[in-house]
Amino acid sequence: VHLVESGGGLVQPGGSLKLSCATSGFAFSSSAMSWARQASGKGLEWVAAIYSDGTTDYADSMTGRFTISRDNAKNTVYLQMSSMQPADTAVYYCAIGAYRKSWSKYDYWGQGTKVTVSS
Repeated sequence: VHLVESGGGLVQPGGSLKLSCATSGFAFSSSAMSWARQASGKGLEWVAAIYSDGTTDYADSMTGRFTISRDNAKNTVYLQMSSMQPADTAVYYCAIGAYRKSWSKYDYWGQGTKVTVSS
């Protein structure tokens, strides 16, 4: 099982960024996927999840600004982020499953991609 995040970088406040998580080694199309993030010195924060049928779920603070999507043909899950603020600065991780903050239930994670929101 492999999950590889990409698309992180430096973005100005108010800007947008789209993260990708390319996967392999498991039945992606029938799996729920999640994004979580971790700011420096803080714990993991659940961001969003997408189920195999395309149903989405978001943390309250992300609703309206972040959009999770998937492309089953490419075995890839995406996170489109807009109206970004410095508080969004973190390492963003994708994971298999949709368990919100039940971190122990996630068996597989990517290595993360760093996002910095700064002027």
